[in-house]
Amino acid sequence: MVNLIKGSDFDKELSSSKIPVIVDFSADWCGPCQLMAPLFEDLSTIYAGKLRFLKLDTDEAGEVAERFEISSIPCLILISRGKEVGRLLGFMPKALLIQKIDEILSKV
Repeated sequence: MVNLIKGSDFDKELSSSKIPVIVDFSADWCGPCQLMAPLFEDLSTIYAGKLRFLKLDTDEAGEVAERFEISSIPCLILISRGKEVGRLLGFMPKALLIQKIDEILSKV
C-alpha cells in the first residue's frame, strides 16, 4: 500500500518507520510519474513488510524536494534510518525497478 503524505508529515513518517522507506517524488502534471504510479503500487505489495512506500507531490512539498535536491521526476529515494541509501531516476520497467531496489536493499 502506498501512503500519500504531505511535506509537513514527511519527517514524522520517516522516523516512525521500523523498516526502510521508499519515497516516490512526483507531480500530477508529470506524464512519466503517472506511468510510474501503478508500478509503484504493485511494488508495494511485492515488498510488503520489507519497505514502506510513500508518495510525495513535489509541487505541494517543495521544501522537502529541495532538501533532497530533486531536479527531475519521477524520482524514487530509498531511506534507511533517516539516511538516503539509493536513488532511482525516471520511469523504468517493473523488472528493472525490482532489480535496482533489490541491489540497494542488499547493501542496507
